[in-house]
Amino acid sequence: MTGPKELLEQAEDEWRKTDLARAVQKSPLRRAEFHTDSGIPIPDLLTPADVGEPSAADVEKYRRDLGFPGQFPYTRGPQPTMYRGRLWTMRQFAGFGSPEDTNQRFKYLLEHGVTGLSTAFDMPALMGYDADHAMSRGEVGKEGVAVSTLKDFEVLFSGIPLDRVTTSMTINASAIFALCSYIAVPEKQGISQEKLGGTIQNDVLKEYIAQKEWVVGPRPATRIVIDMIEYTAKHMPRWHPVSISGYHIREAGATAIQELAFTLADGFGYVEECVKRGMDVDDLAARLSFFWDVHNDFFEEIAKFRAARRIYARVMKERFGATRPLSLMLRTHAQTAGVSLTAQQPYNNVVRVALQALAAVLGGTQSLHTNSLDETYALPTEEAVTIALRTQQILAYESGVDRAVDPLAGSYFVEYLTDETEKRCMDILAKIDSLGGIIRAIEEGYPQREIAESAYQWQREVDS
Repeated sequence: MTGPKELLEQAEDEWRKTDLARAVQKSPLRRAEFHTDSGIPIPDLLTPADVGEPSAADVEKYRRDLGFPGQFPYTRGPQPTMYRGRLWTMRQFAGFGSPEDTNQRFKYLLEHGVTGLSTAFDMPALMGYDADHAMSRGEVGKEGVAVSTLKDFEVLFSGIPLDRVTTSMTINASAIFALCSYIAVPEKQGISQEKLGGTIQNDVLKEYIAQKEWVVGPRPATRIVIDMIEYTAKHMPRWHPVSISGYHIREAGATAIQELAFTLADGFGYVEECVKRGMDVDDLAARLSFFWDVHNDFFEEIAKFRAARRIYARVMKERFGATRPLSLMLRTHAQTAGVSLTAQQPYNNVVRVALQALAAVLGGTQSLHTNSLDETYALPTEEAVTIALRTQQILAYESGVDRAVDPLAGSYFVEYLTDETEKRCMDILAKIDSLGGIIRAIEEGYPQREIAESAYQWQREVDS
């Protein structure tokens, strides 16, 4: 009779012959073999079968709640090889002053090793005002780059190979202007939109919840988002038309679980509206991406990433009927927590950012921005942004975290936190469904009230 351990080993063997073999064929491993600095070999996968005699219940839970990397429910990561096959994208957020200023910063970052760009726009651009509008006075180029015309975009991305470098643009209410301009710039360089890879945030629902940069109500704004999803699904196969953002929700004072729940609710809200439009869920889901905050509670942040993938996969499969693996994989960008940084003793921020970045990597992020030590009181200097980038590079090339896939899987503490995070998140999602969905919940102020209460309680604890 075949025991639980043997059954798990058989399943692992099938995973190696199928998912792992396809992944390695598509993207070869970065090294022929992986080992510790002392020479201990690091296997490409470890499961309960490698550390004893798992019971039938242990194997059942592993197959149900964890699975193998690159397999449903993707708790252990969306790719079978994870960082053994490809490191996370080091995507540093930048934007200030004129398009010329930011173009120079982009080129500086590329010269120093970033593997993707991320664009910050100033307040007039975010709100849809030209730089010479009366409402723009005093704000031009202050919190991001100032762009008003197609010429500004041409200067902003001058000399940057947009068919080889992926770009993220953090803009929402006026995202359609930014996307159209971004399409037009490479067309003048002979690069078609089909070749463009990148992301536009375009997550208007979180604006009403947290960031408050919106120009029309949630329902018409959501229709524009769906228009853009529909267009890019047809014409831009490498483009992510919306990056559902928990970052701003967390920075507004939400807990990790609230960030997870409200962000997933936003994402499911967009999917629901796309399905109502008549789109096939498998035609759109693969192009959605998510954006998480990484805060100070190290293990809770890791559990959040793992729970997010599990919840997303299950809801997309069970509620929306998605069938393609790419439709079930939650892919994510992460940024260290700006709200955790202090203007006092700013060099302590380097340590905070390093720990937060490590949590994001151990949680399995696909892309990461590390904050600069001085951004609480100034536009980051070149020295500060270099330290922030070097933090990622040291993690990638000196720490060994790239060598093992989901190294914390099986930890009693991490698995407990992952399960508990999932349970509490699902409770909030059920509450939102009972209110009639996320748009109705926003109109009634439910997420806003919950975040305000959490922010108040946190501040009371800090002050006491």
